Amino acid sequence: MNPYPQYVRRHSVAVRVGDIIVGGEAPVVVQSMTNTDTANAVSTANQVQALATAGSELVRITVDTEAAARQVPRIRELLDATGCNVPLVGDFHYNGHTLLTKYPECAEALAKYRINPGNVGFGRKRDAQFATMIEVAIARNKPVRIGVNWGSLDPALVAKMMDENAASSQPKDAKKVTQDALIFSALNSAAQAEEIGLRRDQIVLSCKVSDVQDLIAVYAQLASQCDYALHLGLTEAGMGSKGIVASSTAMGILLQQGIGDTIRVSLTPEPGGDRTQEVIVGQEMLQTMGLRSFTPLVTACPGCGRTTSTVFQSLAGDIQAYVRTQMPTWKDSFPGVEDMSLAVMGCIVNGPGESKHANIGISLPGTGENPAAPVFIDGEKRMTLRGDNIANEFKEILDDYVRSHYAPGASPEAQAVTESSDR
Repeated sequence: MNPYPQYVRRHSVAVRVGDIIVGGEAPVVVQSMTNTDTANAVSTANQVQALATAGSELVRITVDTEAAARQVPRIRELLDATGCNVPLVGDFHYNGHTLLTKYPECAEALAKYRINPGNVGFGRKRDAQFATMIEVAIARNKPVRIGVNWGSLDPALVAKMMDENAASSQPKDAKKVTQDALIFSALNSAAQAEEIGLRRDQIVLSCKVSDVQDLIAVYAQLASQCDYALHLGLTEAGMGSKGIVASSTAMGILLQQGIGDTIRVSLTPEPGGDRTQEVIVGQEMLQTMGLRSFTPLVTACPGCGRTTSTVFQSLAGDIQAYVRTQMPTWKDSFPGVEDMSLAVMGCIVNGPGESKHANIGISLPGTGENPAAPVFIDGEKRMTLRGDNIANEFKEILDDYVRSHYAPGASPEAQAVTESSDR
């Protein structure tokens, strides 16, 4: 039963990418992209594995040189040797037709090709080079994402549509013409791919821009005109909170309208920052919307004048980090644990109530008091933790709860209590 009846997923054709299904009735897929030099196979494989471990279900890698193309099979081998079977998507611009034909092992090792219609060639060469890439995909039974980008639209197409618009009796503004050009490029390229022989269930479309309102407008129009699987993402979301807010705002609105089959949060990492942050943001976007569950999330209050102590802040961060660290093991041994709800609250105003709503909750006393924190399990107060070892004791309670409620064959009574307290 759908707990969110207002959410109705747009119908799209299902596309298989390795072992992952995109579109159709499948859940929205989280994907990411490496920022390593693909010619460095070890570095790239390590980052792919880190992204996959964080939860990325598809990982895109740049294939822009012959050196990079030669290393793609090696990257696949390194991943397979560690048991990491995440599908690899090859990102091609300008020379993809050459690389895919000259390096067949690269073409085979990739699970999907990303083609940008604005960068496959110009003039007469454009159609021939696009057809070459599609023919390789057909021969190797690989799906293709036709990814149009605001910053790399075919200039001849834009000029033609601008001229036609200027001659119209009711001309549109330049931004709307550019939006129309994005959509036309995607749909026209998809139609050409089908004419060459690529099946509809091998095509994913995207029309990426860097502005929130433009993204919403473009995808709403695109979704109304086709049933291809759609990939969402701001093409340059930005750094830090700006990138997170912009991506969540734009994609959240579209996802709530049922639009979108895969997402990527294109965050600019801080120098030396962790690339996996974009995966976590994508997962949390879907989970906080109630569309998927990846890992137990911690509800925590923002703090106020009653919580000048930082004990609850440290505890909330510690518990969320602990849960994420445990999830690779938990997800294999304890099915359903990703739906568990946790609460770490700072004072007695809302703390006990929020803790009762969670499967496991702890409520600290607030400012100026010795830490004495009641723990609520499935809505009932079970114990009070005191002293300097609250974090470790709370983790032990959490581990016991996971084992008793989510292990295969856990008591029906425990499972029933968990289900009744989920919402």
